Amino acid sequence: MKIFKKTNSQVQSENHHLTHETRRSFLQKLGFGSMLAGFAGFSWQSFRSLIPNVLYEPPQKFKIGLPTNLAESMTFLEDKRLYIFKEGKSFYAISAACTHLGCTVKYAKLNQPKQVEIDGEKRNMPFEFHCPCHGSKFYADGTNYAGPARCNGTNWKFLRMTAVGGGYEK
Repeated sequence: MKIFKKTNSQVQSENHHLTHETRRSFLQKLGFGSMLAGFAGFSWQSFRSLIPNVLYEPPQKFKIGLPTNLAESMTFLEDKRLYIFKEGKSFYAISAACTHLGCTVKYAKLNQPKQVEIDGEKRNMPFEFHCPCHGSKFYADGTNYAGPARCNGTNWKFLRMTAVGGGYEK
């Protein structure tokens, strides 16, 4: 058996394969990396779809209809928990949520307007609000005068209404 000795050119050729990659191995690595990136993106989208991107709150603006559809004194929108008062051509709205625990307060029209003094100023109150949950009572301006609700009209929401396309929106 004859032993062949490797020549210098054969040794350099083997070393050249160890230090330089071929085009085929580069494209294989590029394809494998692209496949991993695609799988990572798909996995992220699948995970993200489990977390809803939804805000579970009622919209801040909504249409209440034409002014002619509103009663002259008071209209209650039950689904929005909103009292709308119409006096001539002026409108204002008051939230029906109690400042104590958020129960819906009930409108109570008084037979005779009450003369009350709030912050040193005398006012006539033609109606008031009563909370059926815990008995809080509020004057027409939102000032608490009875019951467990401790905050006064500063926390009540008096809502601004604007004319939009023949109707009004909150």
